[in-house]
Amino acid sequence: MNKIITAKNLVKTFEEGLVKALNGVNLEVSEGEFLAIMGPSGCGKSTLLHILGGLERPTSGEVAVDGVDLCKVKNLDNFRAKKIGFVFQMHNLIPVLTTLENIQMPMFELKISSKERTERAEKLLNLIGLEDRANFVPPKLSGGQRQKVAIARALANNPKILLVDEPTGNLDSASGHEVIQVFQTLNKDGRTIVLVTHDKEIAEHANIIYYMKDGKILEK
Repeated sequence: MNKIITAKNLVKTFEEGLVKALNGVNLEVSEGEFLAIMGPSGCGKSTLLHILGGLERPTSGEVAVDGVDLCKVKNLDNFRAKKIGFVFQMHNLIPVLTTLENIQMPMFELKISSKERTERAEKLLNLIGLEDRANFVPPKLSGGQRQKVAIARALANNPKILLVDEPTGNLDSASGHEVIQVFQTLNKDGRTIVLVTHDKEIAEHANIIYYMKDGKILEK
């Protein structure tokens, strides 16, 4: 299988080098894989995810996504918009916009018509089973429903890769299971997913699990 993500000796420090969030991380992710990275709070897993997605740059090391060296990309915003979808623990939906409008937000970067944006958002709502909530605003949705809308928004530009940070951290077990089922369906359709979590039960839904501690990925 093609390696869609490759990270080599990633180091990330904060506070003028006093805090080392990543301490020589090496990682390969094959295209179409569903990979989970497990570890306690503060082990560096979210920082790793942010670097893999181009939200942060490493202090040193290399990271390539879909054959592109991110350290050489000047406009990371544009790269992310085309290749990567993010889903965060805090869904970050805009509370005054409807579900349909929230899903359409990333599409405004694309040169497509309003009609096409709406049609694509409606298809994504059908995918997550919330077609009857198109005109609801986020405060009128349950936590699980809001997270599903966040997933749909992350899929708006049809990215190859989904990077997922503690997606069920604020959900009850039933809602969390529903959200994970969405990721499993997306993965069966060929989407590459990298998920970070501290929850073993959630991680076990992935095909491969890595463990992090003190800024390093442990040997299997």
